[in-house]
Amino acid sequence: MKVKTNRSAAKRFSRTGSGKIKRNKAYARHLLSSKTTKRKRKLRRSTLVDSANLVGVKKMLPYL
Repeated sequence: MKVKTNRSAAKRFSRTGSGKIKRNKAYARHLLSSKTTKRKRKLRRSTLVDSANLVGVKKMLPYL
């Protein structure tokens, strides 16, 4: 039986060259006037999925 990929997760995560899973940071969409420039600049960068969430993300993306 085929396993389905969670399509919303597929749009949010991608794999790096070394096989880790990359994600974008949250809290950068609105209410930006109260956030410092430094904080907003750091939110633009992508980061890796934490080990605590890795199992769940891999379950949603079986073919990534």
